[in-house]
Parts: sequence; structure tokens; C-alpha cells
Amino acid sequence: MMNRRTFSKTFAAGVAASLIMSQKSTAAGMGKPVRARNVVFVHGLFADGSCWSEVIARLQAKGLNAISVQNPLTSLPEAVASAERVLARQDGPTVLVGHSFGGMIVTEAGLHPNVSALVYVAARAPDANEDYAALAKTYPTPPATAGIVFDGDEGWLGEEAFLRDFGGDLPRDKARLLYAVQQPFRKQLLAGKAAGAAWRAKPSFYAVSTEDRTINPDLQRFMAKRMGATTIEVPASHLSLISRPDEITGLILEATGQAG
Repeated sequence: MMNRRTFSKTFAAGVAASLIMSQKSTAAGMGKPVRARNVVFVHGLFADGSCWSEVIARLQAKGLNAISVQNPLTSLPEAVASAERVLARQDGPTVLVGHSFGGMIVTEAGLHPNVSALVYVAARAPDANEDYAALAKTYPTPPATAGIVFDGDEGWLGEEAFLRDFGGDLPRDKARLLYAVQQPFRKQLLAGKAAGAAWRAKPSFYAVSTEDRTINPDLQRFMAKRMGATTIEVPASHLSLISRPDEITGLILEATGQAG
């Protein structure tokens, strides 16, 4: 019997083999995204599913079905599996949206047949089996990295770094609340590599945070360009989904084929 990781790799390889794989696969090259009414969100490190509340409220007001995955932050295979379970419950085309580390999950889970488009918000966007840490080291290290605190196998972002480098453009009271509810992650999570790269086969969208102190903005631009994503630049911290929800919502609506 296959274990979950073997199944995930086999599933990803099978789907990838059935699709046209090209370095130049772009949203524009594939035409308009399939019209979708479902949006599934994946959060990253130093957060929980509620971080998408501002965007979810705006999508619900437009009549869309929006669900936020509670990412376990334990290992990449477990995080991908949690997203796949939510995707399987959707009743049609679904836009999959990831923030920060959530982009690792979107990249692999986005191969699910229900996913019609991908949206990355200041997110990691690796290629299949790529060492993201090695890629990130080719750019200057962002300030937030120094604020990560470990207690044995668990890690989180310290308060000073959270307020200054993670959500520096948020009201201080709001940032402190978000700091208080962040979910610790396991070290094992950081070692994972995406078994497939859905952005090579599906329309992709990227929101670059130009004032980001958690993921280097130039690294974000590189990943967006490499995937041929429809890209916007938002003058925001790493938490653009909270400080600039209108812009992020607009990009997601474009990915659903319901912009305008």
C-alpha cells in the first residue's frame, strides 16, 4: 500500500504528465481563467487561517464560496494533504490562494483537478523538487529571518520582528493580536520540497509586496516572472492580505474569471 507521500508524488507526476509542461506556461498564454465560484485559502508561517478574514469577507459579499484551510504546519506532505481534502469538497472550479509559506502548498496541491487557477500573495513559488532555501539565499536575507525563535522542534516569530518586519504597515494593536494567535511550525516543515509545480500547467497570479521584510521583493518578482504570472505590485508589508485587502481581492477575482 502506498504511503501518503508516495501517493502524493505519484498523483503529481501523473497529473503533470497529462498536461502540457512548458517554461512559458502563462495565464495569458492559456487564455482567460475558467470561471470559478470557489476560493480556497492557505496560510503560511506565523499565522492561522483567520489571517484571510479581510479578503474572505469581500469575496463573500461578491457571492463567492471562500474557505480557509487550517494548515497544520507540521510537514509539507501533511500540509498538502490538508489542502487537498478541502479542495476535494469543492463543487466545481476552484481558485487556490496561498500566502508566504502557503505558496509551497499551493504549488503542489494546485495539481488537484478542481483547481482552475493559482494565486500567490507574497508567497514562495518553488519549482518541482526545488530547494527553496537555496534559491532564497541567492538574494539578500530579509530582516524577519533573524527574529525566528525555536524551542526544540517548534518555531515562531518573535514579537519585535513580527511587529516590525512581518506586519510593519498594520496598526500596532492589530499586529499584536495577530502575533498572539500565530501557530508554531515544526522544523520538519521547512525541509519539504514540492513534488510538482502546478504553475507550469495552470493560470497563475502573483501579488508582490514591495515593502516586504519577510520575503525579499526581488525574489518575489523572480518567481512571478519565472511562472509567467499575471502580476501586481502592492506597496505593503508581508501582510498585504490584511493591510491591502482590496488589491488582493481584485487579483483573486481576476483569477476566478469574475473581475470587473
